[in-house]
Amino acid sequence: MIELIKSLRIVPVVAISDASKAEELAAALVSGGLPIAEITLRTPASLEALKIAANNKDLLVGVGSLRTADDLKKAIDVGAKFAVSAGFSPSVAIEAHKHGIPYFPGVSTPTEMLQAINEGITTLKFFPAETLGGVNALKAMSAPFPGISFMPTGGITAANAKDYLQLSSVVAVGGSWMVAQKLVDAGDFEAIISLTKEAVEVCAQ
Repeated sequence: MIELIKSLRIVPVVAISDASKAEELAAALVSGGLPIAEITLRTPASLEALKIAANNKDLLVGVGSLRTADDLKKAIDVGAKFAVSAGFSPSVAIEAHKHGIPYFPGVSTPTEMLQAINEGITTLKFFPAETLGGVNALKAMSAPFPGISFMPTGGITAANAKDYLQLSSVVAVGGSWMVAQKLVDAGDFEAIISLTKEAVEVCAQ
């Protein structure tokens, strides 16, 4: 799975408030050449949306914004294949390991990085990337941790994604600009396909 993420270079971060839009959203991402999605647990419709999206066998679906191990259990039950959180959660790490799925915890300090690394996690979500100082901050904070990979997320756009992807420690970026919630809510899947194709091209450069 890490190899797939490395090859795609970007993970769409999705917030969806209407589960009925999930099927078309999944199809739009696949059509746009980006067969992966992190569906965040930010709305009451999230788990149902994840379940529907996971029915698309061409799409690798993960769960984001995890807070507890129970959140992860529920997400795995409906098809989540990877796990992401805004910060590092030992209980989520244990649950992910139990089920054999990758867990990418959010980190913003060297202490958090060490906590995650000590749990055997080698790919971390640097979050919120732009607020923390962007590319220069990630360069400085990753230097003491050779062999550790990062997926910076938070404030990533088509304009700055390449700057992050040029770092040897970055395997992919997380971004929501191609799946903005207003586009999903409006059902503007043609725009999502177009933006997704553009994102794929940008991240391939």
